[in-house]
Amino acid sequence: MPVSTWRLRSDCWEYLGFAVKRLATDHDHAEALAGDGEIQRNLRALETIELYWGGFGQRYVMAIRDLLEAGDYPAAQDRIRRVVRRLRRDTLPDEPRDDFLDEQERAEQLNDEETRPRFEVLVVDQIRPQDRDALRAETLRLRNPADDFVYDYVIVPSADDAVAAILTNPHILACVLRPGFSEHTREKFSKDLTETVGLAREQVVPGAASGRSSLASVQRVLGLADTLSGLRPELDLYLVAGAHIEDLAGALTRRFRRVFRREDQLELHLSLLRRVSHLYDTPFFSAIQEHARRPVGVFHALPVARGGSVMSSPWIRDLSDFYGLNLLLAETSATSGGLDSLLAPTGAIKKAQDLATRAYGAKHTFFVTNGTSTANKIVHQALTAPNDVVLVDRNCHKSHHHAVMLTGARPAYLEAYPLNDFAFYGAVPLSRIKQLLLDYRAQGRLDEVRMITLTNCTFDGIVYDPERVMAECLAIKPDLVFLWDEAWFAFAAFHPVTRRRTAMASARRLEHRLGTRAHEAAHRQQQERLYAPDGTPAPDEVWLTERLVPAPDAQIRVYATQSTHKTLTALRQGSMIHVYDQEWFREAEDPFHEAFMTHTSTSPNYQILASLDIGRRQVELEGYELVQKQLDLATSLAQAIARHPLLRRTFTVLTAHHLIPPENRQTQRPMPMRDGTASMWKAWAEDEFVVDPSRITIEISRTGVDGDTFKHEYLMDRYGIQVNKTSRNTVLFMTNIGTSRSAIAYLIEVLVKLAERFEEDCAQSAPSVVAPDEREMPPLPDFSSFAPPYATDGVLPDGDMRAAFYRGQRGAVEYVLGDALRERVARGEEPVSAAFVTPYPPGFPILVPGQAITAEVLAFMAVLDTREVHGYDPRRGYRIMRR
Repeated sequence: MPVSTWRLRSDCWEYLGFAVKRLATDHDHAEALAGDGEIQRNLRALETIELYWGGFGQRYVMAIRDLLEAGDYPAAQDRIRRVVRRLRRDTLPDEPRDDFLDEQERAEQLNDEETRPRFEVLVVDQIRPQDRDALRAETLRLRNPADDFVYDYVIVPSADDAVAAILTNPHILACVLRPGFSEHTREKFSKDLTETVGLAREQVVPGAASGRSSLASVQRVLGLADTLSGLRPELDLYLVAGAHIEDLAGALTRRFRRVFRREDQLELHLSLLRRVSHLYDTPFFSAIQEHARRPVGVFHALPVARGGSVMSSPWIRDLSDFYGLNLLLAETSATSGGLDSLLAPTGAIKKAQDLATRAYGAKHTFFVTNGTSTANKIVHQALTAPNDVVLVDRNCHKSHHHAVMLTGARPAYLEAYPLNDFAFYGAVPLSRIKQLLLDYRAQGRLDEVRMITLTNCTFDGIVYDPERVMAECLAIKPDLVFLWDEAWFAFAAFHPVTRRRTAMASARRLEHRLGTRAHEAAHRQQQERLYAPDGTPAPDEVWLTERLVPAPDAQIRVYATQSTHKTLTALRQGSMIHVYDQEWFREAEDPFHEAFMTHTSTSPNYQILASLDIGRRQVELEGYELVQKQLDLATSLAQAIARHPLLRRTFTVLTAHHLIPPENRQTQRPMPMRDGTASMWKAWAEDEFVVDPSRITIEISRTGVDGDTFKHEYLMDRYGIQVNKTSRNTVLFMTNIGTSRSAIAYLIEVLVKLAERFEEDCAQSAPSVVAPDEREMPPLPDFSSFAPPYATDGVLPDGDMRAAFYRGQRGAVEYVLGDALRERVARGEEPVSAAFVTPYPPGFPILVPGQAITAEVLAFMAVLDTREVHGYDPRRGYRIMRR
């Protein structure tokens, strides 16, 4: 696996620290170690890497090389230690001045004890060495002790180097373009980085078609600006120019926050600090801190507020001892003023939601304090009405099924492809979605179809291409509304590769594409193939074969619900709803707010809201770094299992070849990220489905135990390793932005110990013993159908689930045990479910109200080993409609 730059950089400095320490202290072996080729390889790597990082830089590495060649190992060790401590984010007090450093580098040493947050600014220009020193010295001169932040410059000469820098250095938060840069680098990139930079510079990004200038030099600047903002939208772009700055400002306004002349260094400095302060701002978290510090008299609800009912009690004072007094000081009534209202925000909460809108690339964002289950219900109620048809992923979270029931919409279930060997489902192929829409059109009922909801990504990590799905569906029904359940995908908005498959980024790209002349021409040409001169549509086979092009006036109506707490920093139940809806003000705003009022508590948890606010700050300032590390560590885990002789005999890491059918992927690499960023980039750009690399599913059939036993009795009870999901023969390990290298190492160690135990148990067991995984597992059941009393027309799959639900709630039911129910089905009867039956996890219903119960469903339930099954009573059996 190609090593990511952040890890390569860290490992190189760590190794140099180890090796040079031995040179400095072990004189007997100094001569042998001095010729260590690994030292030289690490120095060569760092000379290239440090070009793209601020602070120390290439010359610092060269100076260390000179000290080593001169045999001054203690001095080299001291300088390496400084870098290692910076990488570990330690402070660096009492550093000595060094004769070999120039004035700028001495000043940098004296400023290294800074404890203020530090970021880096990319400057793209061909600058002479002496001018670089002057620029850095000017930056140090402008630093003020009153500033909240400090920054370092990263100076590169070419557009290629600029792209490489923002892809490799996540600490860069702003970019200054000066027109003197060249196009191509002189550095020797790795093959992977060369391909990645090429792919990045070829990408089409929103905004590229507008504001073009006839000046070739301006177009160069525009092209690089579009590339950089497309890769890292959180970056602020500034232009420093000379001649004709007034004319340039009009052409470049949309790309750059400001345009400066070269002498405006102070204004640029203040702008850089001001902008980062905007990213750092947390309106609601700051408001709740201020409230906690302010003395108040409490004459409203909430005895716990200000610790009133806790601090004076000898019986429950341990609550404040455990959670801290601030938890109680921050409690207040939503109606008491000062902290804004979640139901009708006008102050701190509104500002916090606006900042989240910017961070996630939405048009509107709303905080939800009781989970994505509630977020889904809000969106369903806002956008659908009784008898609207909603296309629903059969295996989506139960909250969607409940929401459809509550709204009175009629679900038409879409079937995901089954992964029978692993006892879970994949995703819904686009061909099935298109076919169902065409079926509704053929029956004259397409106007009834209102919305489609899909899970992106699935619990097991299957990721759709939302832009393609939405484009092709809109080509059949131009006003279709999309709800993407991104409960497990909030992190994806903060990485250049994964972002392209988020709902908000896809909506923005699709909106831009529909406005181009090239798209208009492509649509016109395709219409000639899809319709005869008399307006008759071509056969379905043509529509299914073609990659459909939506009409330029198709409506972009996209909603995403995210369990922020699942993959980013937030307290449990902290979720968000993101909106990218061109019809928001005309059709959706009022119904949405009514739905929000319906499902949102009038006493929301302020701690959850504060965590959403400060978590947004984190991902805007360091999200790229955290997500990149998360993906790298997951890939390291997969690679370690695949390469370890014992582990690969016991476990199998499931890859795209296991989880995605060949017809749904164009690239052939089983784990694209393992082969480098370029390989992952191509897969995520081309394949219908990809696998989220942060999730590692291992197949455990050779252990002789089922997934639930492996989870509880081995991982959790013996080693304290917690996992969310298992199937009959798989276990899912999810990394997140809090995962560390030590945690990955510990998990590998535990898996090795377990593998040794399982091999020993297997060697001592009798050959006749049948392991649980060797019993025949029935295929995963599809949705059977709605029973005739609840089916809409018996032709198309939608039905009246709400009528079935309420009939089941009013006593027209009986309970039947599994064996007796199987006998009824064998006799030809068709029992009808009166309830939702939902194994948890993963949380999607096997049965819904009004569904015909089949032998396939019962066979699957009979061998299901999930401990928690909602809607099923093991003592009384299934709840079915009374005959």
